[in-house]
Amino acid sequence: MRHDPQPILRGLALAALLLAAVAGAPSAQAGTRCDTQTVSAEKVAAAAATALRVAAALDERDAPVALVARVGTDLSAQGLVYSHVGFVVRDHANGRWTAVHLLNECGSDRSHLYAQGLVNFFSDDLVNQDARIVWLQPAQAQRLAARLRALPQRSLHQPHYSLIARPGSREYQNSTAWVLELLAASVPDGAAIDQRRAAYDWARQDGFRPDRIHIPYSKRVLGGLFSANAAFTDHPVGTRLSGDYPVVTVRSIFDYLQRRGYASGQREWRNGRLMATPGPA
Repeated sequence: MRHDPQPILRGLALAALLLAAVAGAPSAQAGTRCDTQTVSAEKVAAAAATALRVAAALDERDAPVALVARVGTDLSAQGLVYSHVGFVVRDHANGRWTAVHLLNECGSDRSHLYAQGLVNFFSDDLVNQDARIVWLQPAQAQRLAARLRALPQRSLHQPHYSLIARPGSREYQNSTAWVLELLAASVPDGAAIDQRRAAYDWARQDGFRPDRIHIPYSKRVLGGLFSANAAFTDHPVGTRLSGDYPVVTVRSIFDYLQRRGYASGQREWRNGRLMATPGPA
């Protein structure tokens, strides 16, 4: 779907999108580029099925918020599964289980915060319909949910976007960095954090460690997976020469939450099947 460039947009109603899927409406669209893309009825139906699975799992727990990851880009060459993560808020003004997340705008160097229904969240031109939920400890979840419902106040959002934003950068931010910083502002002793750098510093001192993504110089020059919307100059010269870039990834966020005991539970689906034990992220 082509995104309206206004922050914290209206969530799309689950029932309406399910109706579109059943009816086979060809006008459903997805994607963060500015060109219009028509999504097939089959893909909308698949997104609706994933949304129903996720919503049913969320309803099983008395939690006001959780993290939900999706596979929007194939990162298997980097050893990663999930490329994007957002928050899902139960009692949001836009509807029950509204996804709140940061998205790049039209392939530019800008981003906005969006509030969307779950079907729309899983309709965004994804590689597949794999999904993972991570729940937080109750006290942290309550603080985080309150902060998300109050957006855009205290949003910690930096609209200058880079896909490979350096962790802790003041000048750039990507979707995973925003998620980490909001989490850091909701953990014990972090509730009063209102500055991005302070949020990242808190997470780093608390044990967060970014992943390192290798981007050869040839890929930088010739283009490829990380060529668009990526500010390489956000990183020091030594990093650019080595090609090993520290980046906040979905995996590094989930590992941090698990290692520090902030995660209270997980659930994952691969190829539409519930996994007995969540696999690598």
